[in-house]
Amino acid sequence: MSTQLMELNACTRCKECMNWCPTYAVRPDRPEITPMYKIAKFREMLDSQYGLRAKLFGPKPLHEDEINKYTEDTYMCTTCGVCGTVCESAILTVELWEAIRPNLVVRGNGPYGKQSFFPKLLKTDRNPYQAKQEERLCWVPKDAKVDESGKIAYFAGCTAAYRQQALGVATVRVLNALGVDFCMLGKDEWCCASALVRTGQRPVMKEHAVHNIDALKDRGVETVLYACAGCLRAATIDWPRWYEGYIPYKNMPLSVFLRDKIREGAVDYKRTVDYKVTYHDPCHNGRHLMHINGRDWAFEAPRDVLQSIPGLKFIDMERSREFQRCCGAGGGVKAGLPDLALDCAVNRLRDAEQVGADIIASTCPFCRRNIMDGRNSVNSPIKVLDVVELVAAAMGLDVTIPENPYTKYQEQDTIVCKDVCKLETVVGKEAGKDIVGEAH
Repeated sequence: MSTQLMELNACTRCKECMNWCPTYAVRPDRPEITPMYKIAKFREMLDSQYGLRAKLFGPKPLHEDEINKYTEDTYMCTTCGVCGTVCESAILTVELWEAIRPNLVVRGNGPYGKQSFFPKLLKTDRNPYQAKQEERLCWVPKDAKVDESGKIAYFAGCTAAYRQQALGVATVRVLNALGVDFCMLGKDEWCCASALVRTGQRPVMKEHAVHNIDALKDRGVETVLYACAGCLRAATIDWPRWYEGYIPYKNMPLSVFLRDKIREGAVDYKRTVDYKVTYHDPCHNGRHLMHINGRDWAFEAPRDVLQSIPGLKFIDMERSREFQRCCGAGGGVKAGLPDLALDCAVNRLRDAEQVGADIIASTCPFCRRNIMDGRNSVNSPIKVLDVVELVAAAMGLDVTIPENPYTKYQEQDTIVCKDVCKLETVVGKEAGKDIVGEAH
């Protein structure tokens, strides 16, 4: 906290953050939502309570209208972290926003909009979709091999389990084809609870963090694979804070694991994927983890995997890696301010259109969902897929989703390969009980 107090005074008001902020780019009439203005306002409020004048004459009363306005400004942020990347004073902005939001929650001003449903949903169902925990593995094909315990675990995440099952099936099929022995937690896998930390609602996080870490320990896991950037970020940075500061296993992005197998010559591609593909860097796997996992894991591994696929033509968008444009879903924005999230997604879609991409690939189900929503709102032909799904297609694997209680809720782009590979969109027969949408 002392470091963050110093950071509040470190802002030089250079306005560089305003040039990169994804939410300000779509709300240019709201400069108060930018980091520079939020820092200045928070510093002003602190000074009114604890500054020299306050010590001499007493603190000024804080007006609730002013606090409520600041709360809205603060939650109009995806916590993407690009402001910290470009900050000339090296302010750790993500940590700053995530320290301010819990204080707003304690005061009763935060969270914002439907974000307030997060704790109740996770307390009741252990996932944000009001789904049954005992059905977490209902999408796993009957002929797939998943162990009860082992040295390698695949942490699927709530979205792959209930709303984007094509991602889960592709991951299991690829791991099986590579001869990898792995386990899954099934009903013992609870939501990573990333959204609670991002929105300042921390208490339930401790319960989920400790439960998931203990569940993985009990199964003898040494390496955990994640195909969800939000889960990876929470498990790497957030969980240890509630678990004596450490985790007793190694967290690894699935893209890194796949690249290792490709380099070993273990991946046997059987088909070409003749599409022009660009890669969207998830904020959670990129900017949030590049200083922990390294730039190679954060940015290069998924690109290396894509470029290994026969026939695939890879091209980067102008804003990529640590300077990429956030999709707009993070920080609870998709749940609390869905219109803002949608406008950010359209902006990111335009980046892909500029390079002529047929497919936006990513390693984050939340980015995928939000970019798809942006795509649908402007009727763009671009499809949005996960990197592992493209690998599975090129390997010639059957990624059919078995019929299950959540099949009717699936809505996602897929790649179907027979003689040639074709892109399709699966539209859900029913709307899911997604009270808060998908947001990390």
